[in-house]
Amino acid sequence: MIPDYSYYKTIFKGKQLTFAFVDMDMLASNSAAIANNSHRKNIRIASKSIRVSKILDWILKSNPVYKGIMCYTMPEAVFLSKKGFDDLLLGYPGWHPEQIKEVCGELKKGKTITLMIDSIEHIKHLEKIGKEENCIIPVCLDIDMSSDFPGLHFGVWRSSVFSKGDALKVAEKIRQCSFVRLDGVMGYEAQIAGLGENAPDKLVMNAVITFLKKISTKEIAKRRGEIVSELRKMGFQLRFVNGGGTGSMNTTGLEEEVTEITVGSGFFSPALFDNYKDFRYQPAAAFAIEIVRQPKPGIFTCLGGGYVASGETGLNKQPKIYLPEGAKLIAQEGTGEVQTPVLYNGTEELKNGDPIFLRHSKAGELFERFNKLYLVKDGKIADEVPTYRGEGYCFL
Repeated sequence: MIPDYSYYKTIFKGKQLTFAFVDMDMLASNSAAIANNSHRKNIRIASKSIRVSKILDWILKSNPVYKGIMCYTMPEAVFLSKKGFDDLLLGYPGWHPEQIKEVCGELKKGKTITLMIDSIEHIKHLEKIGKEENCIIPVCLDIDMSSDFPGLHFGVWRSSVFSKGDALKVAEKIRQCSFVRLDGVMGYEAQIAGLGENAPDKLVMNAVITFLKKISTKEIAKRRGEIVSELRKMGFQLRFVNGGGTGSMNTTGLEEEVTEITVGSGFFSPALFDNYKDFRYQPAAAFAIEIVRQPKPGIFTCLGGGYVASGETGLNKQPKIYLPEGAKLIAQEGTGEVQTPVLYNGTEELKNGDPIFLRHSKAGELFERFNKLYLVKDGKIADEVPTYRGEGYCFL
């Protein structure tokens, strides 16, 4: 059964708007599909795309292929560690000494938390704190997986480590350390994993992106393989080699050196992921806003809704109306902080107090707006769980 407007409207009858929810039936479908597409690699869950500890726990238990979490800040990693999660990889470098010391506190308890680095400066900083805390700090070397073409940097600006030579310089510094240990390597190919090539009404751009992705995929696989091979020749015992994202599983999973793929957005399949042609997951997460007035026939104005996604600005970063069918945003207004007008030309008889369901452009960011969310299963509300925010935390 494909859920329609009346399905969700009936489930949430009497619930106070605005609210967010996850359809657990769709999440289960997505989780199974992602596991089946893992190419026998482990899958690390990107917490940035979830931000609900109980759902992180549910995914980890849903299939043996799910092992470990990629966190986005050190306080979040410590929070999850204290809640019983383990094998936590920081996706981004951190610097604050007190936060690093808190990580050391968890490491001394026997937990596995790996910090991200991409420079000699990072290593010197961690070596100093590790010595002060008498704690060996595991680190992951972040490799820039973008591709440089004449006049075009195809990818995002992340790591300062691009070439094999860059990686070996940083690795040599780690080898000289007593309190920093190289635990793994990561390379996130954002230009493959995070860039759709099937956007509506953009045929030329889609063709260009598809062409660049094809070339980039071959180039980064070769470079990553060479770097990992050289690190092993230096004597490093790498616990993991991490790569990919939801949008690059089909290519990253084929790389022999890669041992695990990070996946986050695919579990909820937000609106931006409608623009990929190689896969399609179910829209498992959404939110509802309330109709509060009708300025004229065919226009219904709702309270709130302006949950715009991060990144470069553009219409694709606004929430996307999900249900009812026949509803769309007004281009001149979009989704607003306090009101969102909606054009409607459908069959439902809408009135004040009725919900309009929307999907966020990205996964995870939606739940920074809500203290709790409903879990829907088998046509009813199965549970009500707190988000990070609902547990009293705002990590970024």
